Amino acid sequence: MEDMRAFRNEVTRRAAGGTGGSASDLAERLGVRTAVLLEGLSDLAAVEALAALQGRDLDAEGVCVVPMGGAMSVGRYASLLGPPGLGLRLAGLCDEREQPFFDRALDRAGAPRQDIFVCVADLEDELIRALGTSRVEEIVEAEGDVRAWQTFLRQPAHHGRPRQQQLRRFLGTKKGRKIRYGRLLVEALDGDQVPAPLGDLLKSL
Repeated sequence: MEDMRAFRNEVTRRAAGGTGGSASDLAERLGVRTAVLLEGLSDLAAVEALAALQGRDLDAEGVCVVPMGGAMSVGRYASLLGPPGLGLRLAGLCDEREQPFFDRALDRAGAPRQDIFVCVADLEDELIRALGTSRVEEIVEAEGDVRAWQTFLRQPAHHGRPRQQQLRRFLGTKKGRKIRYGRLLVEALDGDQVPAPLGDLLKSL
């Protein structure tokens, strides 16, 4: 059965240099109207978690959320999915330091910038600040990662750093951890704690 995952996989294949016309056919059959460009899988986990909490089915709404594998790929995806390609509306989430890549890519693709929402450092940092470090440490403990966290804190390179920076770094020290916590931290948010970039992105869709 065709679904948005099949479309996303086809888009990823095309962005990597593959050929074929099935992306356009799939987009038409699935009613895709918007592509959300994200830097990676942890951002995808967070966006999907918030959509679920809000009772939204992005697939059914014609919204395809696309993890690009890094901001350097945004030009290819904007060209493929935006006005020069499938003609979809483009939205997205990026880190402040990566915003110039997004701006240039959207300008070249002839797509507006207003639906790209910017995190100061990254989405993990936004979520940690929203929840507070004590709450994030409670989640780390509940997930059985307290020993790894304590080991991390004993490393000299992390001594003296603010707790928020330590937690942000810890989430990126093991493969798959950022993805798992991207979902967990969003699920722990109260309604008024949703970071503005993430919340505004979902409101724009």
